[in-house]
Amino acid sequence: MIEAKKLKEAEKRVKQYLTEGVIKTKSKPEHTEFFLKNADNSMDSAKALYEISEDTEKQKFLGFTSFNGLLWVVNASYYCMFYITRALLESEGIRIKTNLSIHAVTFDTLVSYFYLTGRLQKELLNDFVEAKKDATELLGKQKADELIEDYFFEKNKRGDFTYEMGEILVKSKAKTSLERAQRFRREIRKIIIKT
Repeated sequence: MIEAKKLKEAEKRVKQYLTEGVIKTKSKPEHTEFFLKNADNSMDSAKALYEISEDTEKQKFLGFTSFNGLLWVVNASYYCMFYITRALLESEGIRIKTNLSIHAVTFDTLVSYFYLTGRLQKELLNDFVEAKKDATELLGKQKADELIEDYFFEKNKRGDFTYEMGEILVKSKAKTSLERAQRFRREIRKIIIKT
């Protein structure tokens, strides 16, 4: 899914970020638990939104008849993946301080330190990319998503999913996003535990 050229560009940007002080290595891991907690909270939010969106009895009980939070399941699932990635980087003493897109820098750092070194499977990296792409397509308003738009997908293939896509497709994307985030979080936790 991700071209070798794009991976090399990410690696080159990381070298520049290191030179500029955007990324600092050999830091004392201080915020790992903070990011793990944010990942867990994002996953809980995604699960809750999915369950309430799918269960009319829960909707009635909560007073939200016809509730549909499926678009936000996708967003919360992506944020679970983003925060668990930040936890992984922190656990390795890799700190990011930037006014640039934190999402773009985080992705490039993940590529450089974990994918290109063989510590992260291609499938998991692709899951991260797809989660970000889905969140962008469905919610279409986060600046950080320019990474996906600019580097990984042709703009002319993007549609206005928020308004044109059917409920079945949104439901499918929400379920896929939730499953993808659960798998990603589980696998990244294994790497964190090993360090």
